[in-house]
Amino acid sequence: MTPSDSPAAAALLDHLVLATADLAQGRRWLQDRLGVELQDGGEHHLFGTHNALVGLGNAYLELIAINPQAPAPERPRWFELDTPEMQARLAQEPQLIHWVVGVPDLWTALRQIPEALGEVTPLSRGMNRWLLSVPRDGSLPFGGVMPSLIEWESLAPTARLEDRGVRLSCLQLSTPDPERLTRALDPLRLEGVPLEVEAGPTRLRATLQTPGGVVVL
Repeated sequence: MTPSDSPAAAALLDHLVLATADLAQGRRWLQDRLGVELQDGGEHHLFGTHNALVGLGNAYLELIAINPQAPAPERPRWFELDTPEMQARLAQEPQLIHWVVGVPDLWTALRQIPEALGEVTPLSRGMNRWLLSVPRDGSLPFGGVMPSLIEWESLAPTARLEDRGVRLSCLQLSTPDPERLTRALDPLRLEGVPLEVEAGPTRLRATLQTPGGVVVL
């Protein structure tokens, strides 16, 4: 897509990223928490990862892990999955580490953000095609509380996921510098995201409504 100088349209929540050390074990853990079955995702060959998904209505929750059967990638994996710090966290239990918002024009959106979110990276998984902002070193913007940006070039997964009755009630972002995070988020003009930004250690927390009640990740 050719970069545009027109103002960016409002961004929408695309998905939450829950990382796990092992996809099969993490899937059982998450299914027990949510009380619903996850759907199969696929492999991300560029980063040597694979995933499973559950719909959240107009967005979805992605469970992602390093794929031990895939060749080691030529670049650092996304979401800091290669770092000892992240691997130590995931050794304890799956962790909500990031979120992604959808924009109609990724080039324009990145130019309007005051913080560096990475480079435009073309990606694919099965029939899915998309562009994503990914730092070359695999780091998470603001430690994960600043979202990555995605532009779908194919139908987004939400259109193909079964409705299991799971919905996002609130996404809480904790950061030592909430004013800086708010300034960075402002140009996105986020819509439809039940978002709270607060001061504290860097952390994401999602409150979900499930068929069995409220679940906090």
